[in-house]
Amino acid sequence: MVLGRLAHYAIDAILLSTVVAGVKRSTGFVPDTESISNPTIRSFTEQYLGFGETVFNALQGTVVTSPYFKRSEGR
Repeated sequence: MVLGRLAHYAIDAILLSTVVAGVKRSTGFVPDTESISNPTIRSFTEQYLGFGETVFNALQGTVVTSPYFKRSEGR
C-alpha cells in the first residue's frame, strides 16, 4: 500500500517536471531557480527540472519517429 502510494507520487512528480519542460520549450518561460536562497534546494530543483527535460526530449524523439503521429498543418 505504501509502495503504491510512493510510486504514484513519483510518477506525478515526473509528469509535473515534464510539463514544466514542455512549457519552457513552447513558451520560453522558465522557473526562477535563482530566487531559491538555499543552495541545496536550488540544486535539487535544477536537477529535478533537468530530469523533466530529459523525459520530454525522450518523448519528443519517440513521437517524431512514430508512425502514429504526424505534423499538424498549422505549423
